Amino acid sequence: MAKTSPEENFAALGLTLPPAPKPLGVYKPGLQVDHFYYVSGHGTVQADGSLIIGRIGVDLDIEEGKLAARQVGLAILATLKAQLGSLNRIKRVIKVLGMVNATEDFLRHPYVINGCSELFAQVWGEENGIGVRSAVGMGSLPDNIPVEIEAVFELND
Repeated sequence: MAKTSPEENFAALGLTLPPAPKPLGVYKPGLQVDHFYYVSGHGTVQADGSLIIGRIGVDLDIEEGKLAARQVGLAILATLKAQLGSLNRIKRVIKVLGMVNATEDFLRHPYVINGCSELFAQVWGEENGIGVRSAVGMGSLPDNIPVEIEAVFELND
């Protein structure tokens, strides 16, 4: 059985990438160092360029938070495609850091960040799409977005 590429896997999902986010400060959206690609913190950019806004536990429930994390994953994919030309350039996910804007009594940050991690597993497969991860709660995030995620990827030779 032929192995499918990350680009083919993404196409099969039928999802739409948002525009690759432009930096809102003094930083690069992504940076290649040797065989690794570091992606700066990304937010909840939607296909029309607008942001998903709100705090989990007040404005959004846990399932909406998980969908917001998937949307951040799509924004990261958009940056990878814009910077590298193809998702096929990525060999594997190394690390994901997910930050969740939630109320102080919210305890399920890892569940929310699964929205992004599950997307990456669908694109690169279970073996290469799941790396190490941290999921933490924040008192606030820029523009009151519910989720911000940064990631590190290994590039193909």
